[in-house]
Amino acid sequence: MWRVVNRELRRIWHSPRYLVILTLAAVLSFVFFATMTQEGQPQKLHVGVVDLDHSYLSRRLCHELEATQGVSVAAVYDNHTEARMAMQRGEIFAFYEIPVGTYNEMLQFHAPRFSLYTNQSYLLAGSLSYRQLATMGKLAAGAVQREVLRKKGYKDDAIMGLIQPVALETHAVGNTKASYCIYLMTTLIPGILALLALLHTAYVIGRERQERTVKSWMRKAGGDALKAMWGKALPYTCYYSMLLLLANVIMYGPMGMPLEGSWLLLALHSVLLIVAGQSAAMFLMGCVPDPSVAMSLTSAYATLSFTMCGFSFPVDAMPLPMQSFSLMFPLRHYFLAMRDIAFFGNGFDICWPQTAMLTAFWLLSLIGAAMLNRQYERRLAC
Repeated sequence: MWRVVNRELRRIWHSPRYLVILTLAAVLSFVFFATMTQEGQPQKLHVGVVDLDHSYLSRRLCHELEATQGVSVAAVYDNHTEARMAMQRGEIFAFYEIPVGTYNEMLQFHAPRFSLYTNQSYLLAGSLSYRQLATMGKLAAGAVQREVLRKKGYKDDAIMGLIQPVALETHAVGNTKASYCIYLMTTLIPGILALLALLHTAYVIGRERQERTVKSWMRKAGGDALKAMWGKALPYTCYYSMLLLLANVIMYGPMGMPLEGSWLLLALHSVLLIVAGQSAAMFLMGCVPDPSVAMSLTSAYATLSFTMCGFSFPVDAMPLPMQSFSLMFPLRHYFLAMRDIAFFGNGFDICWPQTAMLTAFWLLSLIGAAMLNRQYERRLAC
């Protein structure tokens, strides 16, 4: 196998452009997500207010919205049509509509109705804007009710009991800061590196077929397809594992992402993720003789892994066949293991099923090698 490794290292030395390009892609992806999400959550999302009341209450609500960190009042509109057109143009993500007579109805102990409109075609911006405006609306209503009860002679302790009979105490577990930087980078960066390792391994195997050098490749491995495949993949295993471990050092070190468990256990799963991705590439390249078709299938498989890993859409909410289908993707098992180790501080006694599943992907390389060996023997027979 070491003869194959030396052969591949020479090929990398004479043609390093693909490795350089993929390395730049990994670095740029890391820098992009680190800078885009460095604030944790999107800040100062543009919202609007349709102020038809022009009262002290409506002006105070505008000032309080502007003082919040999450949203910024981009404009105050005179009618609903102007605000709706601004939302359609993408200038604002949400707006309040305060009807005429709102303040007077509150003074008369009536229940005025605010209208809140959000643009849910932008899922993240629309959801965050809705949360901020809905919270502010509840606080405004509570403030008005408090002033009314004070004028009636109630004490502050009794007022709080009437306004909020049950106090809700929330605790964010895992991602305590609700930071999108932690949420995205701890899964996307390992996923991108595993994807690059998978595609690069598939490419270098397919390149042997395209250049019609399979016979010399197999002779270097002594006719053993498994040694030929892993001898070719081993330099990339070491390289992409090193990149992923370096990314973990940066994320869980200077960037301050939570790591409650063992760093060594997380590093083990990182290496297993790279090996599992390469094993899947060997399986696809071994089973499909046509390099172009095999690369297309490999690319589709790699792309689906981000959907099926469960970090963007819960796997438990998928149809039952899709839940079973998600087990075929290494990133799914890495995501579960990373969550247990980094966020909850669990050890090997909890995450061993994910360790076993990632290790089991190595069996795919055996199947791929057997298929490649059969194709090689047929060519020799011809």
